[in-house]
Amino acid sequence: MSNAPIYHIDPAKFWVDPYPDLAVMRRDFPVAYVPEFNATLLTRRNDIFREEKCIDVFSSVQPGGLMTTLMGENMMRKDGAPHLAERKAIFPTVSPRTVRDVWKSQFEAATTDILDCLAMQGKGDLVRDYALPVSAEALKAITGLTNMHFAEMDRVSQGMIDGIANHAGDKTVEANCHDCTASIDAHIDTQIPVLRAAPDMSLLSVSMKAGMPLDQIRANIKLAISGGQNEPLDAIAGTIATLLDHPEQLEMAMKGDVTWLAVFEEYARWMSPIGMSPRRIAQRYTLNAVTFETDDRAFLMFGSGNRDEDIFENSEKFDVTRDTTKAISFGAGPHFCAGAWASRCMIAEVALPMFFARFKEVTLTEKVAYRGWAFRGPLSAQAKWLVQ
Repeated sequence: MSNAPIYHIDPAKFWVDPYPDLAVMRRDFPVAYVPEFNATLLTRRNDIFREEKCIDVFSSVQPGGLMTTLMGENMMRKDGAPHLAERKAIFPTVSPRTVRDVWKSQFEAATTDILDCLAMQGKGDLVRDYALPVSAEALKAITGLTNMHFAEMDRVSQGMIDGIANHAGDKTVEANCHDCTASIDAHIDTQIPVLRAAPDMSLLSVSMKAGMPLDQIRANIKLAISGGQNEPLDAIAGTIATLLDHPEQLEMAMKGDVTWLAVFEEYARWMSPIGMSPRRIAQRYTLNAVTFETDDRAFLMFGSGNRDEDIFENSEKFDVTRDTTKAISFGAGPHFCAGAWASRCMIAEVALPMFFARFKEVTLTEKVAYRGWAFRGPLSAQAKWLVQ
């Protein structure tokens, strides 16, 4: 293991709120070994921004990692030419032009239907009743798995996330993850002949047209589902709840004094739905007097970097007028989130403005609890609004 200073955390408390510990680490132990994770954590923004690009040291290739073992070797677990080749092959699905010309109208149609269902209820859980189906319906379209119910899309995504975070080796969690990946494979098998007969811009269709091997297609679709459901879900519900807690900032967005994109980017900095990305140390390396050994495990703590006091003034405060240019919410290197444009469109151009345009006098009916550190978001967000 690395010779970094040791910093102990209470995993349960860290899951509830990692930010106090991360603040201490940034100040006193910016590169720290955490025994509870058997990993060395990089917590300052500039270290993460710089080192994530050093793929010859901080490698995404993790043959024995849980993601590779449970989901297959997707493009997120490749570096260099192999990663770039697959990224290029799937780019037509997630390009800014495709998002604008193909996906946005589908996002709007699905969101309209969901809002119609909510309109007469007068109350609901912003996580379960709004953000979950909005995110899942968008993901169904993008992946090509339109034969999957939105609730199943959410289930399999959560099951895979639980599986790849199952460092304690819980057999029940592992078995559920296998059940979820089997469900995805079955839905893929059903859609293959459908999309051969009528190709579209979905990930499954574009990957088939590119001649990608089926095993690789399966792995990349599982990657898209694991990262493309929970994080947008968390961001949609979390941003709405946060705006309701900051009515003066909501008013700025409603008046057009700030863009909905600025609102979303600040939430993604402040609460970091993706808080960490793991790396394997590929060769002996020294950083800030800390020496890493080959095959050490390192965690790039995006959630910590996004609250780095040296980069963001009053970093613990939610402020939609903030310059978020230096935020690393979508990553910083060659593995910058391929779905970033789709996420920005779905959240900032569709889910947020359509919700607040439809519902007036929205209020939270209970305090919102945010949980998680590798992935972070609200467990629920109970709210009420005027019946339309």
